[in-house]
Amino acid sequence: MTLIRCWLSAQTLMPGKRDSMPTSSLVFTSFFFFLILSDSVGLIHGIGVGINYGQIANNLPSPSRVAVLLKSLNISRVKLYDADPNVLRAFSNSDVEFIIGLPNDNLAAMTDPTKAQAWIQQNVQPFLPQTKITCITVGNEILSGTDKQLMSNLLPAMQSVHSALVSLELDDQVGVVTAHSLAILAESFPPSSGSFRQDLGGYLQPLLNFHSQINSPFLINAYPYFAYKDNPDEVSLDYVLFRPNQGTTDPVTNLKYDNMLYAQIDAVYSAIKAMGHTDIVVRISETGWPSKGDSNEAGATRDNAGIYNSNLLQRIAENQGTLQDHLSPLTFMCLLFSMRISSLAQHQRGTMGSTTLMVPLFMILDCKVSFHR
Repeated sequence: MTLIRCWLSAQTLMPGKRDSMPTSSLVFTSFFFFLILSDSVGLIHGIGVGINYGQIANNLPSPSRVAVLLKSLNISRVKLYDADPNVLRAFSNSDVEFIIGLPNDNLAAMTDPTKAQAWIQQNVQPFLPQTKITCITVGNEILSGTDKQLMSNLLPAMQSVHSALVSLELDDQVGVVTAHSLAILAESFPPSSGSFRQDLGGYLQPLLNFHSQINSPFLINAYPYFAYKDNPDEVSLDYVLFRPNQGTTDPVTNLKYDNMLYAQIDAVYSAIKAMGHTDIVVRISETGWPSKGDSNEAGATRDNAGIYNSNLLQRIAENQGTLQDHLSPLTFMCLLFSMRISSLAQHQRGTMGSTTLMVPLFMILDCKVSFHR
């Protein structure tokens, strides 16, 4: 499986395990997909996937048991929402590569180079090389939030973490990234007209320069479902589910898109190009579809979730890239455990349940697309 070494997504938003974001952002990161019976499992085995290892759940197995489980499923890449030492130790001397997370509420401290280096020395360096840590995600969806101070801290925190890795001679092993919501776009259609919000230009231009400097990818959390939900009479369900459809043609490039996900990602490419960069790769850090929703949430059904998930898996198995990025195939990550969470909207409650362990013939997974370098 080809990945960019660096993580995905982001992941399920819970206190202490996922960055703090507005309730609307929680919707983007809590969708569960149902891969049921051997066909989906066989496809997963065939293409190779990574998993997002969430730990906010009931009756979770120990990290050592999880290590055995993942080995049996031939999973070689894992994303943590934090840098849990118990998990990292459990996978010592294994072939599993880890992406670890640095939560939003840690960013202010990480702007101090001394504290950033101390964090690396405590959470990364002790586990290398026995545990293969390949990437640190610094915050999640910060620029689509409302906290101006957090926005201002993002790039300095990433720079401090990267500088600490350089000082410790770890930068060749461990990359630095952050993930964004599509809400940072001002325009997304046609894809060739993609542009970032003007009010974010002051944050994004230096951030893009930094990505270019260290050769790291630009991560985006893309959910076609929400475009469909907001306008089901105009947006084709087949178009967002990767099913056969008439597609849509970009009038500028004349490229014909047969699904919305690829159009969204190419809009991000255009927005980056408009800011002077053609040397930055875009990676999908999250995507998904809800299995249940409220009465006003069109299309949020278990069947549609299964269709989206299966068709996306097929695209990944075919090593497809978007129309503007043919050479960068999609890769795939799934959440290892579902969770029991109360006081959530119906589309969230409907997609969550008691903890479910992945097994060879029946799995309930939160499936997300991710990357490696």
